[in-house]
Amino acid sequence: MKMLNAYRLIGALLFIPVVVACTSESQDVGIAQETADIQYPYSEGDDIPALAYMEHNEVYNPEAVIPPQCYTKTDGVHNPCYACHQSYELSELRPNQMGDGTLQGNYEFSDVGLTNSWKNLFIDRSALIETISDDTILSYINEDNYSTAFTGEEALPDYMQIQNLSNAQGAFDENGVALDGSGWVSYNYKPFPSTFWPTNGSTGDAMIRLPATFQQLDGEYNEAIYFANLTLVEMTLKDVDRLPITPVNEQSIGIDVDGDGELTNAAESIVRRSHYLGDASDQALAYMLYPEGTEFLHTVRYIGVDENGDIYNAERMKEVRYMKKHLFRSRESLASAYYAEAKDKHFEKLPQTRYLGDTGIDNGFGWTINGFIEDGEGNLRAQHEQELAFCNGCHKTVGSTFDQTFSFARKVPGSNGWGYIDLHAMDDVPNIGETQGEFLTYMQRVGGGDEFRQNAEMLARWFDENGMVKEDEVSRVNSLYDLITPSPERALALNKAYLTIVKEQSYLFGRDATISKAVNVLSEIDTAQPPLEREHRYRWDMRLNWDDHASAELADVNE
Repeated sequence: MKMLNAYRLIGALLFIPVVVACTSESQDVGIAQETADIQYPYSEGDDIPALAYMEHNEVYNPEAVIPPQCYTKTDGVHNPCYACHQSYELSELRPNQMGDGTLQGNYEFSDVGLTNSWKNLFIDRSALIETISDDTILSYINEDNYSTAFTGEEALPDYMQIQNLSNAQGAFDENGVALDGSGWVSYNYKPFPSTFWPTNGSTGDAMIRLPATFQQLDGEYNEAIYFANLTLVEMTLKDVDRLPITPVNEQSIGIDVDGDGELTNAAESIVRRSHYLGDASDQALAYMLYPEGTEFLHTVRYIGVDENGDIYNAERMKEVRYMKKHLFRSRESLASAYYAEAKDKHFEKLPQTRYLGDTGIDNGFGWTINGFIEDGEGNLRAQHEQELAFCNGCHKTVGSTFDQTFSFARKVPGSNGWGYIDLHAMDDVPNIGETQGEFLTYMQRVGGGDEFRQNAEMLARWFDENGMVKEDEVSRVNSLYDLITPSPERALALNKAYLTIVKEQSYLFGRDATISKAVNVLSEIDTAQPPLEREHRYRWDMRLNWDDHASAELADVNE
């Protein structure tokens, strides 16, 4: 493991000005960072900064599974908690039996968790940001640090590599299939509120890959079979019985895909069935669960700003995240895992993370999680054990997830959802069981455009002087792009703020690219905090009511 470099050790501990050379040969520009007046999360009297905790096997935050957003002040009325914390009736047969709806507005933490360890939230980075020019940050975010990580001492594993992925949609064909033959398929999904909105710090994407048998017919790759199986996975996750697909020649594969009793040369929908197709026909669909061997790849990127001021997924990646379902666990097996988690919490045991060495961590529910993140020079490096523990905060025991995941249950339905994420192509559709747009509803319930209620641009754009959402204006936006992307000025400021965290390597103190100090976040939990009032707690399903989209596509099929 690499030791601390001079920047981390001297700049962090002694608070002296540091100049970091820009890697672009076209610009002889440094990122001068005058730190004398900045209150970092560690001080001159501390023994070691963030990365050194891992060098010395010291645990900085035993409760890393509590995300920063959980420390938000609700003031009794603001509820960002509902998007993660939900309880459902066991009769619904959902494999996720966490039932954590009581955490909406309740700070039910261990003694350790009562102290907010995400100290980066309380740093005013505005002075640091001012020292970084727009040209410098644009040059930085336009560099490809992904493909350069395919080789070297700490290279990305083969299973996390997609050729030309830094070029975003350029790595895939029109159906989302990776052009390098790796079997990865990108999908278009509605970003989860609101951490994954570009206006709040990052852009991103998601890809799925099923095992080879799900891609094959009689031992040969068959794209029709692959997409049929991918759509069957989508069906069982979403609990729907029919979805549109890219036209399939049923005669060539010998399967009645659309269930009409005939083999046609252009079936345009698929019905749910008991088993998968092709060489995976011996594999049964499991309700709301992925098949064993399912993989996900997710990149978290800087916010790209082009010459016209438009926002896009930048070439440079902040993180590359990976999940693989290494073990299928039945609903009954998962129930025992949830029970064990609840038992440990009842007896006030701190969360445990099982480390697997270079392959990442085991979340205890059948998934392996791994990730790479930028080092101090902007190169991707393997995340350290404590950094990976942070992943369990979202992908272990959260009530709203589906098989410990978020994005796939939020995919645009059917064939329209295969392809690289495109915010221009999505509207603010409502959640299942609700009537108005999901993001409009979220902003009403939260009282802001982010969990912390400090995104000033969103407040100015979508809220009136009384703090009420401008419902008509939000409802009239043409696409999600118009609703949740930042101005070029904010995008650049957020990129600069995150770059200062990269240079510090202070991820243990938080990864949120906040520009100013958070004022609606608690540093310590105490009994003086008012509980969230009952009328501000919500039952919510992260799946979406895409009826207008899916119905239109199925109508086209039936014409």
